Amino acid sequence: MLFGRTKKNPVSLPQKDVARWETVTCGYCSTGCSIDVGLDAQGRAISCRGNAEADVNRGKLCLKGIFEFELFETAGRGTQVLRRDHIGEDFTPASWDEGLDLLHDEIRRIQKKHGRDSFAIISTGQMLTEEFYTLGKLTRGLIHTNNYDGNTTLCMASAVSGYKRSFGSDGPPGCYDDFEHTGYLIAWGSNLPEQHPIIYWRMKDARERRGFPLVAVDPRVTMLAQEADLHLPIRPGTDVPLMNAMMHVIFAEKLEDAEYIAANCSGLDELKEEVAKWTPDRASQITGIHPDTIVSVARAFARARAAMQIWTMGINQSTHGSDGVTGINTLALITGNIGRKGGTSLSITGQCNAMGTREWSSCSGLPNFRYLENDADRAEIARFWGVEEDIFPCSRGLTQTDIYKAMEAGEIKGLWLIATNPLTSLPNTAQVRRAMEQLEFCCVQDCYVDAESVQYAHLYLPGATWAEKDGVMTNTERRINRVRPIVAPPGEARPDLWIFNRLAERFNRDGTMTFPEKAGDIFKEMAKISHGRLADISGMDHALLEEHKGVQWPYTKEQREAGEEPRKGGVRLYEKPASFMHADGRARLIPLPWEDNNERPDADYPFWLNTGRLIEHWHGRTKTGKIAGNNKFSPIPFIEINPDAARDLGIAHGEYVRLVSRRGDAVVMAMPTGRVPPDMVFLPFHFHNAANRLTLGLLDPHSRQPAYKQQAVRIEKIADQQQAAKLSLNRRTF
Repeated sequence: MLFGRTKKNPVSLPQKDVARWETVTCGYCSTGCSIDVGLDAQGRAISCRGNAEADVNRGKLCLKGIFEFELFETAGRGTQVLRRDHIGEDFTPASWDEGLDLLHDEIRRIQKKHGRDSFAIISTGQMLTEEFYTLGKLTRGLIHTNNYDGNTTLCMASAVSGYKRSFGSDGPPGCYDDFEHTGYLIAWGSNLPEQHPIIYWRMKDARERRGFPLVAVDPRVTMLAQEADLHLPIRPGTDVPLMNAMMHVIFAEKLEDAEYIAANCSGLDELKEEVAKWTPDRASQITGIHPDTIVSVARAFARARAAMQIWTMGINQSTHGSDGVTGINTLALITGNIGRKGGTSLSITGQCNAMGTREWSSCSGLPNFRYLENDADRAEIARFWGVEEDIFPCSRGLTQTDIYKAMEAGEIKGLWLIATNPLTSLPNTAQVRRAMEQLEFCCVQDCYVDAESVQYAHLYLPGATWAEKDGVMTNTERRINRVRPIVAPPGEARPDLWIFNRLAERFNRDGTMTFPEKAGDIFKEMAKISHGRLADISGMDHALLEEHKGVQWPYTKEQREAGEEPRKGGVRLYEKPASFMHADGRARLIPLPWEDNNERPDADYPFWLNTGRLIEHWHGRTKTGKIAGNNKFSPIPFIEINPDAARDLGIAHGEYVRLVSRRGDAVVMAMPTGRVPPDMVFLPFHFHNAANRLTLGLLDPHSRQPAYKQQAVRIEKIADQQQAAKLSLNRRTF
């Protein structure tokens, strides 16, 4: 008897008549994949493939990149300027001049009436870097509000804060090439196969060839944990006690790199005093990880010839997020694993150009990691932009998460939202709605007119998206990649750079400042003010970036003049002794006392709620929810629930349930699985009116990043399953 198929019928993709291929960089996550977009004879995008010459992805793409060409013609694209006097009224079309005049006039009216910081600006991590730089120049140099931030506060602020505390500056010190050289890898709260599939492939390829151990620290049995040599199912929010206990073992057994510490670090005595309190037994009671396991991992990490740590939102999105990043950095420093091949603490950045906004948007300071608190930095940028130094504040204003609290309190009266959708992405949706209801004026600038936050807009400006624009983006490993406009925006939509420059004309009538029109000229300006700094791009221009399919910074003017070609990969920071960005050149070893300030399960709300990503979707599904190849895999919100918990509650596979927290409720489908423990559920965050109706919104004290992953819920059975299905489907499924 024959089993299976006797004749092979391989899957074949439909033939597409591609007339030419145009190379751009993916606009989803921070990996920085190079994509060839196929255009037909009429210039319509009809296909995508990975570019084989690019070092980042080497011809590969994930599910989102494969279908990315469909973005240009998705439903809901904004094609005209819209305005209205009152929320709830119908919009009426307007010209660009009318819309931009209104935005200018409302900003000045609100600032004159309520003070310059009563108007807030919140941007994104998905614009191009030249756009970020221009928006920062407009905001800091002409509009003058200090309440200016990006939505990267929701994902990478703790990484930024931790890098600054440890090393004196933002900027990931490692690179993808470190997978090729490491002898031990710890992934803290990072599920690479679903979050960053191509970085996962790079890691997996290196591991299969070299066989280094992989440890996954995660409360959930993620796809990465299933492949790990060791999975540490830590209790939510207790990473810092685990790190402290590992350091306790390393110092107790004299496994630290004393020579490296002496040459590069300060604060050793204070660190030792704190971690002496954190025995493996004490940490075990808090983290749920066996003391012997803690000892084993600490020893293996310290003894490895090179040890690497990566992390994503499992560390960042916590009330201890900045401390967690600092702890990762400190583990690397005391074992000599910074500035060497295979030894690094590498944050896996979230959005496609979150690094670009960190480097150039001036949200938290001034361009190229300059500080508002630094007199010399303020003076230097004032001279370069041709403005008076005293227009700059001496410290940063409110972060995005605090801006909404100030809006709710009536302290902020106007808001300009750019390519971000807080009604889906911010925690505690009910509080966000209350905040936006207080506004006198709101402008939403977005490529989609049906983004949920547009319902609170008085003015809508239709922006271009992804490869309808010209500029660069910076990926996780500091590689700057090109994006070129390969199709035109629909209707009257315009690139964000065009919008910023046209608004700048209205604030800059005396010509005090200059705003170049072309992205290439803006990049040259950026390169000039980067010279001699950590993120030195003075040796780069657009042509060089296209030629090499991206270049990692730093790459200096001197390197280029000397004929030094950009390296294909493997550029690291802090390779020289005492080259850190604190004034004395030394990294800081920072003690990390720990306080349990999470919302914890109790009798009324007995389950941990964990949130995270799915491979097929991107953030709030504004894009992927409209692409059939992505949306068909997960069209509705669901939870992973342990089979024992489901049985105890009388919940069957595929039934709808109501999740209830102290903030709100959400209807979701139950999917029993052993990937979560009996006291936890996992809910993907992509769906509107789901996860963030429940989340708490407690903030990290250093980064002001929300804790999306440590809150408590209860689960209620729903008698009317048909009605529940209708409620669940009443999401943005397009």
